[in-house]
Amino acid sequence: MAQQQTDQQAARSEPVLDAIREAITNGEFAPNQRLVEIELSERFGASRAAVRNAIVQLAGEGLVERIQNRGARVRAISLDEAIEITEVRMALEGLCAAKAAERAAEEDRTQLREIGERMRDAVSSGDLFGYSELNKQLHELILRISDQSTARTVLGRLRGQNVRHQFRLAMHPGRPNESLPQHLAIIDALCDGSPTAAEAAMREHLRSVIDALPEVDRTQSRGYGR
Repeated sequence: MAQQQTDQQAARSEPVLDAIREAITNGEFAPNQRLVEIELSERFGASRAAVRNAIVQLAGEGLVERIQNRGARVRAISLDEAIEITEVRMALEGLCAAKAAERAAEEDRTQLREIGERMRDAVSSGDLFGYSELNKQLHELILRISDQSTARTVLGRLRGQNVRHQFRLAMHPGRPNESLPQHLAIIDALCDGSPTAAEAAMREHLRSVIDALPEVDRTQSRGYGR
């Protein structure tokens, strides 16, 4: 009976869980922002019990932290944590790029090339937000092609935790011009069907992210780029 009640609570909380997770990963809720149950209940049309259960699950995912007698808030990720997360991404996304190179069908290669062309256009026109969205689409497409469900789940959580640093990096002056050739190299390796080259290109790209994060963090701390 107790297990049945637990399962029912989880089912009721799932829609609001997804909604709050998306709001955090999209940057609608800022790091350290308080998550007030009654406000979330009204916003998402869910019971406070469902919101409470969702917050517990998001705390388990590392997106939220619960503080005794002070409620819950969006967990802020330090620079050191952001670097560690990207290092883990480098290993997992390198693996996924290699698998994607082995498994890509012709229609997948067509999609990859189309994203590459649109990324070129976005950089040429100075469309930072468009380029950032295409960046996200490219990485998600590679994960889908790789068919690595465990890696995809882990990476989804890691990117959710790191969303603020990723957004700042995407908006950093000159970053798209630096990362475009890296993304195009990944696409070329995938379309050539070369697992070794695809993994190396992905790891090189994420290594450049790690190298750039400290400078982005210093720039933001000085109040620029906001």
